[in-house]
Amino acid sequence: MTTPTTGTPTAGTPGAPVRIVVVDDHEVVRAGFAGLLATQPDFTVVGTAGDGAEAVAVCRELRPDLVLMDVRMPVMDGIEATARITTAASAVRVLILTTFDLDEHVYDALGAGASGFLLKDVTAERLFDAVRVVASGEALLAPTVTRRLIAEFARLRPALARDTARQAGLGALTPRETEVLRLIAEGLSNPEIAARLHVSEETVKTHVSRVLAKLGLRDRTQAVVTAYESGLVVPRSGIS
Repeated sequence: MTTPTTGTPTAGTPGAPVRIVVVDDHEVVRAGFAGLLATQPDFTVVGTAGDGAEAVAVCRELRPDLVLMDVRMPVMDGIEATARITTAASAVRVLILTTFDLDEHVYDALGAGASGFLLKDVTAERLFDAVRVVASGEALLAPTVTRRLIAEFARLRPALARDTARQAGLGALTPRETEVLRLIAEGLSNPEIAARLHVSEETVKTHVSRVLAKLGLRDRTQAVVTAYESGLVVPRSGIS
């Protein structure tokens, strides 16, 4: 476990580096990801952990912006750790690391509050891009497998579509906000939504912010999951 660096900017400070905690039970993997992330001037690795329980403790102490989280670990797995971390601090985003692109555990991780996932054999550039995307909360991780994963996540949990609280939340959205949520769930970026609706990108950003605020969501990944779970968007067969 590492300790806070003196003078490290407070999480969420405009222009400050993204404060990251790396969690993996294999020391070599943990050190490798931490070292790689530390090469970027806009990232600061403020801590590491070797299991889920340690991750929860580290995040409670250091309050990072983002956690790079392994799934399979001793003491407490990454799914339970993700749930505890996101429940205790809704501003913390969790990016899941997995070995297989359709690892069944990742479905549970998304349900626990994870904001996205990456394969462990990810390239350095994809890793950097993914961390920036998830930390900003402004765009969904968009590899095809991510959309397939979220659709499958929803398909495997049909009972969630009958969640009255979730339906009531959607009822608070305006027709345009509902349309924006549907387009987010289809994987469109803000510029693509702006082009589809013939409005400015700034207007789309405003709608997205209102959707997240009204539904109490952290980011676009959670918005996509909610759209599928509520039945607003129905998973298509043969999604790829």
